[in-house]
Amino acid sequence: MPKSNHNIFVKLKEDKGARAIAITVTAMLLVLTAIIITTVIANRAAKNDLPDDPYSEPAGVTDPDDSEAPDDAQQPQGPDASDTPTPPADETDTDVLPSRFLLPVSGVLQKKHNADMQVFSDTMCDYRVHLGIDIGTVEGASVCAMADGVISQVWEDVSMGHCIAVAHGGNAYTIYKNLSSDLPENVKIGTAVKAGDVIGTVGESAMVEVADEPHLHLEMTVNGLQVDPTDYLDADAMATLNEDTNYEDAS
Repeated sequence: MPKSNHNIFVKLKEDKGARAIAITVTAMLLVLTAIIITTVIANRAAKNDLPDDPYSEPAGVTDPDDSEAPDDAQQPQGPDASDTPTPPADETDTDVLPSRFLLPVSGVLQKKHNADMQVFSDTMCDYRVHLGIDIGTVEGASVCAMADGVISQVWEDVSMGHCIAVAHGGNAYTIYKNLSSDLPENVKIGTAVKAGDVIGTVGESAMVEVADEPHLHLEMTVNGLQVDPTDYLDADAMATLNEDTNYEDAS
């Protein structure tokens, strides 16, 4: 052992105060290391327990003919989900958007579509983009198809609850979320629907929006891009959406 190191140990042995300080510093370093390791493990576990961000990649917009299977949260639910019927050709093989989209539920615009600006979430207590609109209404209110099309997916999302996607002409999809678990018997993948057909009812199944008042969370995509559903509603529909008080009277 080098002489200098030997002298240090001799001094520590002779100086009780220095020895006590050295022991204290070593113990503190060990405790600090243990705290850091415990914190890292706890953070990783907490991260794994959080639900996926429902707005990062909208569920329910996958084309039924897409060769890539959707993830587990997007898998169709219900009978014969593995044997999806082929939608009628006259309902899907068109590049023309429906000439009109109806309001899917009677209510008022509770929360707007915000793709660029983050808005505060009362449920999650953080700021996040809102890729859709929330139509405030009463729980159990009927939800209708906004236009003619084919039901492309029916599934339960861990964050947004019970959901339905309807494929329309022009590669457009309307996606209805926060539905109740009670669906009409004819609502199945591959079923053709007309504008105004009831496809479900408003529920409280969206865990990331459970602190909000009862509402339908409505999303829409065109050519694979998330769009604001209100851009496809006419003036009369928008006037109703901003002024409708029927749902308040019903409550």
